[in-house]
Amino acid sequence: MKAYVAGVGMTRFEKPETRDWQYWDMVREAGGAALADAGITYSDVEQVPVGYCFQPSTAGQRAAYELGLTGVPVYNVNNNCATGATALMLARQLVEGGACDCVLALGFEKMKKGALGGGADGGARGGAADDWSSTSPVARHYGIMAARHGFEMTPPTAQIFGDAAREHMEKYGTTEAQLAAVAAKNHRHSAHNPYAQFRDVYEVADVLAARTVHRPLTKLQCSPTSDGAAAAVVVSGRFAEERSLTGVVEIAGQAMTTDTEESFASGSCIDVVGQPMSREAARRAYERAGLGIEDVHVVELHDCFSVNELLTYEALGMCPAGESGKLVESGATTYGGRWVVNPSGGLISKGHPLGATGLAQAAELVWQLRGEAGERQVPGARVGLAHNIGLGGAAVVTLLRAV
Repeated sequence: MKAYVAGVGMTRFEKPETRDWQYWDMVREAGGAALADAGITYSDVEQVPVGYCFQPSTAGQRAAYELGLTGVPVYNVNNNCATGATALMLARQLVEGGACDCVLALGFEKMKKGALGGGADGGARGGAADDWSSTSPVARHYGIMAARHGFEMTPPTAQIFGDAAREHMEKYGTTEAQLAAVAAKNHRHSAHNPYAQFRDVYEVADVLAARTVHRPLTKLQCSPTSDGAAAAVVVSGRFAEERSLTGVVEIAGQAMTTDTEESFASGSCIDVVGQPMSREAARRAYERAGLGIEDVHVVELHDCFSVNELLTYEALGMCPAGESGKLVESGATTYGGRWVVNPSGGLISKGHPLGATGLAQAAELVWQLRGEAGERQVPGARVGLAHNIGLGGAAVVTLLRAV
């Protein structure tokens, strides 16, 4: 049985503590928008997977209760930065497997100010050495980083991705300007996105001149902490036909992978931060959809740091290994190029509330495939790809197709 996205919604992503709201307020706004977009009510929903990272157990129920008290099962989902796409995947599996005809996937995050740490509690800030102690689920990842590059007193997530960037530069000749071109492109795209946390436009020179977080990454190449929520209604073809739903988008293929031996064998941060996971998830999603990257028009990918966009180009098959810096520099990944990557502004400029990110990517692609993206519309978009990854690890690749 095929699964379709019938409705999407999201809040504006905002700097933590900007707005006086709770996570359930965010979910009421995003979830209510998705239900209205689908043309259904909460009473039609049969199950609800809810993704988040920084709230206690059953926060998913507290959030979903704002939409209705119907007694349906609510699942609390936590898969690090891939949490939102994981909730979407669970919704898709419930529909495709025939267990449900209508599932609402929710994702939210209410975060603290400051850099995201790598601690076992998931909410640590700063760069303390015990952020990747033996109790942390990512201790193995940071241990490989430290063995090759040492450990500095900078935010650990920026450090591990910054070290991956340096490896890419040393191995392939990638330049700091090429890394900065990713951020400049995504900041430029976000200027047309009313949901984006940042809407300022920066040139490559501005990105390079910003404060260094961990060499070679500057502040404008790093995704911010954010508050926000997103949602998607996933339905069967039968449900869509019976309700005469319009604007549905097919989930043509989807796959999740976790770390394999390849992630750790090389001792490279390029592998540790997830490029092998992404490559395998893409391969499986293409196979299931009967599509390839050559069929894709618009991409929303996980640019938590500028280097991860370059690594993901290679993982998705958009270019050979080592050629991603030249690809972004050529203009192939913006309007007028071969693909438009992160028309929303991506994580770097749209924002990155962890539990909401994957679902926000899906929302952007649904709007693009319906032709509803306004000034950021990708002309003729019929197939979209979403890539959401979490250190520790999980990578989800989703192919969406206009009906």
